[in-house]
Amino acid sequence: MISEPELIGEFGPEHTAEAVGDFDRKPGSGRRRGHGLLWGAAGALVASVVWATAVFAYGDGVTRKPDPRGYRVDGRSCSAMQLKALTASVGKRENAPALAPGRIEHPALNRVRCFLGLASEEDAETYAKGWSVYAHVGLEVELYKETDPRSEFEAREGPSALTDGEEKRPELVPDLGDRAYLLVEDGEGTRLSVLDGAVVLTLTVSAAMNRAESASDEEPDEWPDGPAPESFHADMVSDMRDVMEKLKTA
Repeated sequence: MISEPELIGEFGPEHTAEAVGDFDRKPGSGRRRGHGLLWGAAGALVASVVWATAVFAYGDGVTRKPDPRGYRVDGRSCSAMQLKALTASVGKRENAPALAPGRIEHPALNRVRCFLGLASEEDAETYAKGWSVYAHVGLEVELYKETDPRSEFEAREGPSALTDGEEKRPELVPDLGDRAYLLVEDGEGTRLSVLDGAVVLTLTVSAAMNRAESASDEEPDEWPDGPAPESFHADMVSDMRDVMEKLKTA
């Protein structure tokens, strides 16, 4: 049986101080008091740095409404879809910008979806004779009014996001909003996603080859290659900048 002196000797104040380190050690004399104050100041400084880093990375826990930065998102927002660069590359407009299903107007979120068709000129020599290209362009604009979309945007569009079990490989687009990613999706065209304050904008382009009308209904032996998705990337970025500017002045 262990006596009380043995307990005190084993787990007393001396051993406790060794376990928790110098930050909790009391100064033994007047000469060590300054040393203890120095350690205390250093500890406070480290704690302040850690706290500031955490606030910068994760926020301070206070919910704030995101900055709309002058964006206006409503039923008239599709008029901002001018797409001058893409139209010049493909050929001509098939129709005017139109609203697509999925519009939301809510105290927490406004969302509009728009679409526009582009087609190559009938006499264009860019593609094989008897063929033309049709490009479907979609635009989605979401204005978050209560919550900051930054974390959700990065999770959904960033490098860590997954599609059908395969890792995405988005390309970071510099100098476009707060954050922008460009992604070529197999069989679905190209998607350009932009975060700018409280707004998330997504521009999609998918192109397909169309066969000119003829008397024969036989399937062609070969289908010509359509335009490479990469050929639209610069135009998408240019048109996205224009859309963003127009949505702020609408």
